This record gives sequence, C-alpha cells and structure tokens, in this order.
Amino acid sequence: QVQLVESGGGLVQAGGSLRLSCVARGDMSSVNNMGWYRQAPGKQRDERELIAGIASNESTNYADSVKGRFAITRDNAKNTMYLQMNNLQPEDTAVYYCRADGLIAEISPFVSWGRGTQVTVSS
Repeated sequence: QVQLVESGGGLVQAGGSLRLSCVARGDMSSVNNMGWYRQAPGKQRDERELIAGIASNESTNYADSVKGRFAITRDNAKNTMYLQMNNLQPEDTAVYYCRADGLIAEISPFVSWGRGTQVTVSS
C-alpha cells in the first residue's frame, strides 16, 4: 500500500492557474491507477468527483467539466503525480484529493487516499 500527500492548493482568481502535486510513498510497484478527485462544498465523501485519472500505461481520462483546462501527469522517478489546472473558475472550488489503487503482492486490492488540498477560486 502507499501513502499519499497532496500540496499546491490555494486561493486564486478566476482565470488563474494552479498546479497540484501528490507525492506517493510506499511500494509503487503495486500501484495501477492514480487519479485526482474533488469534493465540492456541501458534498459528502461518497459524492467525490473523479476529474482526472492516469493509468500505469500513462493513458489518461478527464471529466467533461475539466477537459481542455486540466492536465494530469505522472513522474514515476519522483513518485509524484501532478494536476495542472488552467483557466480556473469558481465552480472548481473544492477540496482536491489524490487517490491510488492497485494490488499488494498481485493479490490483495487496495485503495489509498490523501488528506486533500483546498482550492478556492474567487470570481
């Protein structure tokens, strides 16, 4: 299993940019997919929205709401995943979480979450 720590959140004006980072510690060979989720104000944990995902083969997927504005990348040498967010809008305000899943010893599935980083976009 891995431990995840996010950073890079903050307060930005509409139209601005931020880059989030997620550092992973642990057995990275067990990780298959990583992704960024967000939990908007007033939403519950089970309402977290997947906004960008990246697989071990580097294939990516995005929620329609962020396509063309956000970009997810993964630096395996640094055990770090990034989310470049451009043209941020007030509706992007949320707590952003890093998530990883995989198999321990190729047998036992796991899911790990970071503690989140707050992104606030002012109009």
